[in-house]
Amino acid sequence: MPNTYTQFNLHVVFAVKGRENILSAKIREELFSYIAGIVNNKKHYSLAVNGYKDHVHLFFEYNPAFPVSDLIRDVKSGSTVWINSRKLVPGKFSWQEGYGGFSYSRSQRDVVIKYIMNQEKHHQGKSFKEEYMKLLVDFDIEFKNEYLFEFYE
Repeated sequence: MPNTYTQFNLHVVFAVKGRENILSAKIREELFSYIAGIVNNKKHYSLAVNGYKDHVHLFFEYNPAFPVSDLIRDVKSGSTVWINSRKLVPGKFSWQEGYGGFSYSRSQRDVVIKYIMNQEKHHQGKSFKEEYMKLLVDFDIEFKNEYLFEFYE
């Protein structure tokens, strides 16, 4: 009897509302671990979660039985509640609306994981806006500036 077999690797990027630099090194490791747990609990497979002070990169093997938008909604809402309930940042925390999503082949996994896990070093020489715009261009994604994240230099 035939079955369905898939192997999708997705890279999702999303940002802190107002692009505030509030994801301190002190909370990032635990936050990224928490986000990976949400992904895995939703029947996907987390490959790498990392980011910097104002954004997150999430790379995972995607289970097509569940919509990507539902997963990202659950990741954002769950991590928002987690951050706010522990008072890990001053004031009320939230993520910006939207996200960027990019797909990779299995043969590219190691390169993408290395890229994501080196975010702090990577952002010593490149802003999040530069990084995000490069992803959009590299993936030939049409976009309108008014619908991008709020970028503050």
